[in-house]
Amino acid sequence: MTNMILLGAPGAGKGTQGVNLAKIYGIPQISTGDILRENVRNKTPLGAKAKAFMDRGALVTDEIVVGMVIDRVAQDDCNEGFLLDGFPRNLAQAAALEEMLSKSGRSIDHVIGIEVGKDELIKRLSGRRICKGCQASYHAVFSPPLETGKCDKCGGELYQRDDDKEETIAKRLKVYDEETHPLVEYYTDKGLYRAIDGIGGVDDITGAITGAIDRASDNT
Repeated sequence: MTNMILLGAPGAGKGTQGVNLAKIYGIPQISTGDILRENVRNKTPLGAKAKAFMDRGALVTDEIVVGMVIDRVAQDDCNEGFLLDGFPRNLAQAAALEEMLSKSGRSIDHVIGIEVGKDELIKRLSGRRICKGCQASYHAVFSPPLETGKCDKCGGELYQRDDDKEETIAKRLKVYDEETHPLVEYYTDKGLYRAIDGIGGVDDITGAITGAIDRASDNT
């Protein structure tokens, strides 16, 4: 059984690595966004509570979010382990998750931290361009269109979403530093944190992660 958490700032590559790791270890990749939408759509008791917060524009409480995660990891497809993608987001969620997992005799085995410098994160996030016509996605540095500002597929105009502008990205990274980055020390103190350099090819980073997990497992 392998229960792991995948941490990293916006733009670090958690989503891509989460898909790879879920396939390698045969475990489900679980994101709070997905289970939140699923609970609201299925009108579960926790989903109803979450919707009440969402309808008035308030953040869903840590208690509700953790409750949804615990319900999800109790499902049969998590019997051999699970991968939490970008959760917990703060120390309160981490403590609540640990407490609730312990009640069922479970615990987190590995916390993978994909570490990427701020300048690189901004370059990755701010480079995205979207076609106004067909919604095709490009990147000014990593996958540019053949003609600047024009979609290869339909010839539509490319634009930058507000979420991808540098000032918005800076705010997102500030929130991450203040709320989520303290988890690095929290899980390091527990001997669970595996730091991974997030610069390089996707497969190389995946290999670095599995290598770190193998070494940590051999030492336990």
